[in-house]
Amino acid sequence: MQFKLFCSDIDGTLLNKDRQLSPRTIAAIKRIDVGVPKVLISSRMPKAMRHLQEELEILSDPLIAYNGGLILDYLGEKPVSLLSVEIPLTIAAEVVEFNKKHSFHTSLYHNDEWYVPAMDYWAKREWNNTKVEPSVANLNEVCEEWSTRNIGPHKIMCMGEAKEIDQLLEFLNAKYSDQLHCYRSKDTYLEISNKKISKLSALQVLIEKKYDCDLSEVIAFGDNYNDVEMIRGVGHGVAVANARDEVKAVANQLTENNINDGVAKVLESFYS
Repeated sequence: MQFKLFCSDIDGTLLNKDRQLSPRTIAAIKRIDVGVPKVLISSRMPKAMRHLQEELEILSDPLIAYNGGLILDYLGEKPVSLLSVEIPLTIAAEVVEFNKKHSFHTSLYHNDEWYVPAMDYWAKREWNNTKVEPSVANLNEVCEEWSTRNIGPHKIMCMGEAKEIDQLLEFLNAKYSDQLHCYRSKDTYLEISNKKISKLSALQVLIEKKYDCDLSEVIAFGDNYNDVEMIRGVGHGVAVANARDEVKAVANQLTENNINDGVAKVLESFYS
């Protein structure tokens, strides 16, 4: 198979059980033709993706962060934003206010800014997972400062007891179901983004603005609910064995799970 763009989700797809790139995966991606862009696409912030790009030696390729909410191109001295879709700041402030009667953790993200109210269990866990240290700040003050810059969060992540996340999800769905996409990767995790974006829509924007190819010429790998549209929409969508059934149902191909180098095994079959 000849494809003109390689695209992969990170957590649960590309990384192993230690949340690292295995030597086999690195070698397999480096075997892809030099002229084929290699694009990482994730719910992560850009800073949590750059060290992986460095390992793969693809620092000049763009990346898609926040499930499609931000596309950054690194060809020049400074990254250029090809797409930025934020959550209205008023909604972010309302989530912060809602949490005053609850005890879940709230993280606010904009580009490479990540703010947490305290270095609690959840903040430390994400720090360990992503290799990025958050900034501790009063989230009300963060919202006020962002308002002076006329920006909002690319992502809000709330983590805590399942019951509290249930209550938050019910609140958001009742008020903002037409504006927000609420993605629950686990019972204790809720990732909030603008409803206008998805990994597939961001991939379409990237191709339109930068590459001479079509979605039918893209190979993409994924594992979770936020990968379904992308896996279904590209020319060759691959689901790892640990993927959700919804991802497997729309994939063109299944491979082994992430901890057994599923992505590498597919690439090796193309680039022996």
